[in-house]
Amino acid sequence: MRLLATACTGLFALLPLQLMAGYPVAGLEPSKRPINAPVMTQVSRDKAWYQSSLTGVEQPYPRSLHFLDNQGNWYTPFTRPGMRGPYDIRQWHQ
Repeated sequence: MRLLATACTGLFALLPLQLMAGYPVAGLEPSKRPINAPVMTQVSRDKAWYQSSLTGVEQPYPRSLHFLDNQGNWYTPFTRPGMRGPYDIRQWHQ
């Protein structure tokens, strides 16, 4: 594993600086967003998104799930399949 990590680090060192110059680097000034960083302009939550997000949840939907109306395009484990077996209470893996 350590050899693989060293090899990957070496590959990045071989990339020309011109290729890497256009990418924003996070963390240099945490209080400022890089000027050329990507910006989300629209969030699409269509009927298929809601159906997928509510897999295994029966109607009437609990009030606690109203956070989905404000869910952006960021990661949330609620909209992704979780563990298999007896822990799959929403039956994503059937």
